[in-house]
Amino acid sequence: MKHPLLMLLPFILLMCSFRDIDNQCNTQGSVVRIPDFPSKYVAARNIDIWLPADYSNSKSYAVIYVHDAQMLFDSTTTWNHQEWHMDEVMNELAGTGKIRDCIVVGIWNNGEYRHSEYYPQKSLNYLPKPFRKKIISEQLKGKAQADNYLKFIVKELKPYIDSHYSTLNDAANTFIMGSSMGGLISLYALCEYPQVFGGAACLSTHWVMEQPGFQGIITDASIPESYRKYLRKKLPAPGSKKLYYDYGTVTLDSLYKPHQVLVDAIMKTKGYTSKNWITREFPGEDHSENAWSRRVNIPIEFLLSK
Repeated sequence: MKHPLLMLLPFILLMCSFRDIDNQCNTQGSVVRIPDFPSKYVAARNIDIWLPADYSNSKSYAVIYVHDAQMLFDSTTTWNHQEWHMDEVMNELAGTGKIRDCIVVGIWNNGEYRHSEYYPQKSLNYLPKPFRKKIISEQLKGKAQADNYLKFIVKELKPYIDSHYSTLNDAANTFIMGSSMGGLISLYALCEYPQVFGGAACLSTHWVMEQPGFQGIITDASIPESYRKYLRKKLPAPGSKKLYYDYGTVTLDSLYKPHQVLVDAIMKTKGYTSKNWITREFPGEDHSENAWSRRVNIPIEFLLSK
């Protein structure tokens, strides 16, 4: 039986006044917001959908799902007054003819439980049991929620997008992207649902973990090693998959290179090559939306190349 909220979804959305957060369609396309999209798996949240200026039901579009959507389009509303400039980047790339027609589905994080939704849940099984309990209690608010978060995307959000927009709904045209913890959950999504996602872009992938309140980094080596153990078992065969990683060299990003090198070794063992995998270092770049906005065109072009 369908969850009551899902049964009411068409009526809820009909009553909502979808708004273009740019206030009008313009040369950068438009962003349609679905407020408080309901779910039986996770807390309701806003969904922002970027549509190209020439969006038409007579075309079919690939889809990129992107985490932390409140940081994608409008720096006037973000906590640090930064954004990815995703609409400008997508519009510029579309104008070059280098990428397939595409829409972007931005998924807001829910603040307090962002970490518990983005932490690759099954990697916890590779931690020593006492430490696993500590991580869940202190870092994940008492409950790991990544598996439910992915169910929300795959079983609720994606079917809605595919039924309301003119999409190409196969894995070859469905991608997922994020930065920091959003990079981890994007990689996890590709591993858990290779039949749904054809590729993932992981910017400044957060291979380490902060202490509560961001008071330092947990240096226990079992955390990044648990991710690698999971990847050795679950990383899908290359086939038609695409994977992109990157990192900067200052602030939090300065910690990532040693871990990324070890992940790259797993990629090679699994048979990934330059045809379906990129890892890039960006000297001098930090851990911020400004930095990601300067290079997000690279993974988008890689995933969506014609």
